[in-house]
Amino acid sequence: MRTPSDNVHLHRIDPALNMRRFYSLTLQPNLFGGVSVIRNWGRIGTNGPAMIETFDEPDEANRALRRLENMKKRRGYGDPSAERKSSSCRG
Repeated sequence: MRTPSDNVHLHRIDPALNMRRFYSLTLQPNLFGGVSVIRNWGRIGTNGPAMIETFDEPDEANRALRRLENMKKRRGYGDPSAERKSSSCRG
């Protein structure tokens, strides 16, 4: 059921605004046969708050995860591994 793409970790860093935020999404099966979307967010280096939303069907949970991921990307969050690659290319 789980694949590596079920875990999403995004960063939004803007030194001019002193902004260093993360947003993570994970799919987790629950004891009742459903799937939960676990959201965790906050300033990088903190645990931040968490929210759990449970769905009866795995497809529903996957759609919710993708919707949240796309919403955060529209708001300026991006993949932290892509940020590291671009900063290492600057030399």
